[in-house]
Amino acid sequence: MSISIQNKRLLFGLKVRLLRRDLDLSFAELSEATGISISYLNEIEKGKKFPQSAKVQALAKALSTTKDELTSTNLPKNLQPIGDLLESNILEEIPLDLFGIGAGKIVELMATAPVRVGAFISTLIEIARKYALQQENFYVAALRSYQELHNNYFEDLEAAAAVFANQHRLAFGDSFSLEHLYSILLHEYGYKIDEEGLGQYASLRSFRSVFVPEEKKLFVNKELTDMQRVFLLAKEIGFNYLNLEPRLYTSSFVKIETFEHALNNFKAAYFAGALLMPKENLKRDLEAFFALKKWDGQAFLDIMNHYNASPEMFLHRMSNLMSQHFGLDELFFLRFNNQPGTNRYLLTKELHLSRQHQPYGNATDEHYCRRWITLWLLEKLYDMQQKGNYTKPIADAQRSRYVGTDDEYLCFTIARPAHPTPDTNVSVTVGFSINDELRKKIAFVDDVPVREVSQTCQRCPITDCNERAAPPHILQQEALKQQIGKDLLALNG
Repeated sequence: MSISIQNKRLLFGLKVRLLRRDLDLSFAELSEATGISISYLNEIEKGKKFPQSAKVQALAKALSTTKDELTSTNLPKNLQPIGDLLESNILEEIPLDLFGIGAGKIVELMATAPVRVGAFISTLIEIARKYALQQENFYVAALRSYQELHNNYFEDLEAAAAVFANQHRLAFGDSFSLEHLYSILLHEYGYKIDEEGLGQYASLRSFRSVFVPEEKKLFVNKELTDMQRVFLLAKEIGFNYLNLEPRLYTSSFVKIETFEHALNNFKAAYFAGALLMPKENLKRDLEAFFALKKWDGQAFLDIMNHYNASPEMFLHRMSNLMSQHFGLDELFFLRFNNQPGTNRYLLTKELHLSRQHQPYGNATDEHYCRRWITLWLLEKLYDMQQKGNYTKPIADAQRSRYVGTDDEYLCFTIARPAHPTPDTNVSVTVGFSINDELRKKIAFVDDVPVREVSQTCQRCPITDCNERAAPPHILQQEALKQQIGKDLLALNG
């Protein structure tokens, strides 16, 4: 078994703990038998210390084993799942400290019930294999949890963007020109910028940028719109101004090797959004929009265009501010991709604040409810493209009432063709749980049409659905199980 020094300490401490418990020895008794202090023994069992050779020999003797057996990475069958976990080094990669959990706590849990915990670990490994879960998936999920724990609002990044803007006399408006941002990268950070290089490689033509750190050379996709360039350059400034290392060097995730890569990429993007859409300005614009008596899709798009933002930039920036400045902390953000003309919709980004809202991602081959605005607006977009009527992003709103629950959401969605990715349409949605606080803040909520929705077609009880893309066989299976349970109870009198 090939594991790190840290995990060798964890494994050694686990063995000591289990052997001590098997022999029913207290810390005091083991300390007396080995001459090792109780505090040091405690550190050993937590995986924080690895004793010198003489102390290892004393521990082996007191625990009725040998030095080789105690230090070997070979494990008995009941501890093998723990060995598999440590061999993967995943405990080093998981950002446990962000959530107030130390790796020693995991090992301590393992020691309390190794067979049951081992079975649990084996189950997780099996699930990961079945669904082909990758390390990158975990890092992205951990980042999402990190955002949710902070209500997706980070005052330190807001402040950094404000200080940078002040230092460079960047007042919102014309100062955020491409030329100005290019100048900062070229003259302050010594960048070289190439807008031709990516086009030479077919596999890289969908990338927005690639950064080569040795040359400080930024390759920018020449097919990007001006708004995409502005955000890209502001994000690159964020990497430098915030001294974010390690960092990703490609605009699209190719391989995320550590959680810090994902976290620093998020911080640079957040900085860019805060710089280009200052919170006080956007807050005033949203307050004026929410005061309207009727939903106005064009007025919504006008705010986005005022900041020269893409739909994703705009709605994600909204998600930053709604909890902190509007008191609306039950919200979600979704991004769906669709190949025009197909019935396949891919959830490519999601964020849920306060709790898991509908809809949410699943790894099974199910069909998301076509009644959700984030999907039917994509269908409307494709229809406009087919008729030659599409000219700019389209926006709409929907009150989505989730069938069988009291959950109802006010959803704002913007759809457009993806760029520069060919043959892809994308929709982004921000949704807010409808409650008393929302009704105080958003005047037009009752003007927005209501639609009863579900999670997926396979789980949907709505019988008169014209949009259904698959039969409700999972719902039917669950109903059959419930009926079997009732019939078994009746049979037993």
